Amino acid sequence: MRWEIWLAYFAACWAIAVSPGSGAVLSMSHGLSYGLRKTTTTILGLQTGLLIVLLVAGGGLGALLIASEHAFAAVKTVGALYLIYLGVQQWRARVEQESSDANGEGKSQGGIRVAAMSPRRRFATGLLTNVTNPKGIVFMVAVLPQFIDAARPLAPQLAILAVTMCAVDLIVMHGYALLASRMQGLFRDARAMRWQNRVFGSVLMAVGAALFFVRRQPG
Repeated sequence: MRWEIWLAYFAACWAIAVSPGSGAVLSMSHGLSYGLRKTTTTILGLQTGLLIVLLVAGGGLGALLIASEHAFAAVKTVGALYLIYLGVQQWRARVEQESSDANGEGKSQGGIRVAAMSPRRRFATGLLTNVTNPKGIVFMVAVLPQFIDAARPLAPQLAILAVTMCAVDLIVMHGYALLASRMQGLFRDARAMRWQNRVFGSVLMAVGAALFFVRRQPG
């Protein structure tokens, strides 16, 4: 891969990662609820899902998926319903006022306890959020071919593109989570935390609903 092509792709990765999406919303939501350190597990799940989508798109399967109306509709529906499900769960998350978190079943934050989520579940949530996002597949199918040289071996190029994309997205998602975690001081009572859950839950549901309007590329 030529140096100038990689630089153009590197710039595109930053534009893609910084633009708000379901991954950014999830990173901010978990950053605010669980703090930066625990949200790293969520972000690693996001990167695993992103890697899968990138390899699927780069390997040509993404184009086949988009070419099939039924397959694309199935992925779109699953992705939309999953984000709506996450939004509903966020909206309904239990928040209790406590002086301590003695039983270890939740995360104590300034005298409040939010519903616990295991590391495995946080990772799976991040992975499924990206891997069921049809917008990511459409975008990758449209963008990746512009940076792949058909005259050169595909595997090394995909490896470079994948590492670059995931490294940039890892930094950006941690940035979103860090900014959100710094706001934890504003949510030190149960009422404020409930409103936070409702705001992020509503955003996730709105993003999920918007996926129903994503169209596959013609042909």
